[in-house]
Amino acid sequence: MQIRAAVLEEFGKPLVVQDVDLAGPKAGEVLVRLVACGVCHTDMYSSSGVDPSGYAPCVLGHEGAGVVEAVGEDVTSVAIGDHVVTLFSPECGQCVNCRSGKTNICIAIREQQGLGYLPDGTARLSRDGDELRHFMGCSTFAEATVVSEFSLAKVNPDASLEAACLFACGLSTGLGAAMYRAQVTPGSTVVVFGLGMVGLGAIVGARLQGAERIIGVDLSQDRLDIAMAHGATEGFVADEHTVERILDETGGHGADFTFEATGNVNVMRQAVEAARMGWGVATMTGVAGRGETLDIVPRLLITGRTVLGASFGGVRGRTQVPQLVDRYLAGDIDVDAFISHRISLDDVNQGFDLMHHQDGIRSVIQFS
Repeated sequence: MQIRAAVLEEFGKPLVVQDVDLAGPKAGEVLVRLVACGVCHTDMYSSSGVDPSGYAPCVLGHEGAGVVEAVGEDVTSVAIGDHVVTLFSPECGQCVNCRSGKTNICIAIREQQGLGYLPDGTARLSRDGDELRHFMGCSTFAEATVVSEFSLAKVNPDASLEAACLFACGLSTGLGAAMYRAQVTPGSTVVVFGLGMVGLGAIVGARLQGAERIIGVDLSQDRLDIAMAHGATEGFVADEHTVERILDETGGHGADFTFEATGNVNVMRQAVEAARMGWGVATMTGVAGRGETLDIVPRLLITGRTVLGASFGGVRGRTQVPQLVDRYLAGDIDVDAFISHRISLDDVNQGFDLMHHQDGIRSVIQFS
């Protein structure tokens, strides 16, 4: 079938929306007709060429939601007509990592996904007979996509797919970092550095976990105001004295939990320095640039602080994304407030521009 898709032709250049060919699903694969797709920082990061694992040409996009249109042989977890969210972080349920219960990082299809292919090592996307690679196993900047069954979460059909797409990456990453990875405790003090989609998700997650103080830190007063509407109890604009201020406002002790959601290694260091001696947990969710390293004074670790990484917030996609969507339906998460711009696929580069200028929280592509 022929579809419209946004293709990364060359790093550092605008995406090109064009007609491409999409083959039907093979065994273990699913064809999804996209309804909505968020424009995520990871897409912009990869298109810039900074991502050391990036490749071109490919069809970008990974924060998608839609309806199952066809299934390949042996697919059992979804059926035609199901509402689904795409998962760049799959969950097979059978590999050694999934069975361990210790991590959400499934390894069943990880190698081929990282190369831009579906699990059998081939692509379903092409143009004029030439192969186009997939992106993060999803390629949702397109009217339709074919993905592994393991890369889909079946969600309640009562949920708006426009809202549900945010659970495919940014929102779930922040929520999961607070709820599943760091496991924020009731009555605790939390600091979140960076209040984009991931950071705001961490604010909401900390609220749902019963944190007593939730402090937002960002360069934008507008984003601080948004954080206050979603559960932050206080916040301030970041400057060179950020860590000192956090220590002062926590009696010199630091926060029980800190979350970094910027991808800036200097902010990552601040998150560690602002964590409480003895038991503070600093969780990193941002993706740093090529070749960057995190510089931590060892004594900060020796004196009891823990540093965690949180890929997709520790969320097990097929198991826990549907649960998070149900929290949205229950009124616990005001997802609709995060959608600041609605654009068409032809305007995908505008979505990158809006993100670059920190205009709003999330632009969502609507497919007619």
